[in-house]
Amino acid sequence: MWSGRRVLVTGAGGFIGSYLCERLVELGASVRALAEYNSLGSWGWLDDSPRRGELEVVLGDVRDADSVVGACAGVDTVFHLAALIAIPFSYEAPLAYLQTNAIGTANVLRAAQRAGCRLLVHTSTSEVYGTARYVPIDEAHPLQAQSPYAASKIAADKLAESFHLSFGVPVTTLRPFNTYGPRQSARAVIPTIVTQVLAGGSLALGNLTPTRDFTFVADTVEAFIRIADCKAAIGHVVNAGSGREISIGLLAERIETLLDRPATVERDPERVRPEDSEVERLCADTSLARDLLDWTPAVELDDGLRTTATWIAENLERYRVGVYTV
Repeated sequence: MWSGRRVLVTGAGGFIGSYLCERLVELGASVRALAEYNSLGSWGWLDDSPRRGELEVVLGDVRDADSVVGACAGVDTVFHLAALIAIPFSYEAPLAYLQTNAIGTANVLRAAQRAGCRLLVHTSTSEVYGTARYVPIDEAHPLQAQSPYAASKIAADKLAESFHLSFGVPVTTLRPFNTYGPRQSARAVIPTIVTQVLAGGSLALGNLTPTRDFTFVADTVEAFIRIADCKAAIGHVVNAGSGREISIGLLAERIETLLDRPATVERDPERVRPEDSEVERLCADTSLARDLLDWTPAVELDDGLRTTATWIAENLERYRVGVYTV
């Protein structure tokens, strides 16, 4: 189904976006990759991709409507992943998150509408649920913005919904829970733990009691592929998670055990979210993904953690170990 299909991926130079581009090329798609413009001309993770020569890479910015219109021209399917995602920095720069995540999404929706794209896959996040009111969290769970980041993504999700209901734009929304794997930056908790454990000494973390639902990046990418192949998913939101939760404290212990490197955990106040902003519990109900997309994660947490830790160990120079990255 993907052979020759013209596809645009926004946020293509990022963690998940780069893997999605590579997978689409493997499936035979003609992939245009929209990476954020920068003065170095960097394509992000696509600079090192074994598939970089098979991609049409364009530099732009989803905040700029003209960039997005040009990127969408002649495209059949759009995967919209471009976003500002670091929660701590959203406390410092909330307007930047609104501009990129909400206005940027509006630009993508409008450009896809005008280009007559057959499908737009919009990327949400489990953070829009806030602290779970019940578990597992299904797609009908109320939305609660416990950070400016979450608020900007709720706005983006609702814009996607509105363009489908108001204008008939064929939009489907994938809502990944916590994706992890090689290439992920130290803004995320697993690379934060792994880099510090590998470096030795103490392990600085924020709150240890919140739980998260982790999915290996290859599984998340497969969920993107499946949802884009499912006409019945148009107009709907679909969770992508493992259906299992683990606390940050227990996650740190598991990584220490897998690496055979005990560490002393220290609570760093700088890494603690404001009290009412902390999302205490996330655990996905994935029954809709299973029933609608025939999708379930294939990679067990320990296996994914080993793969991720091995890659980080081989690329430790890419990280500022011990520096709190927001």
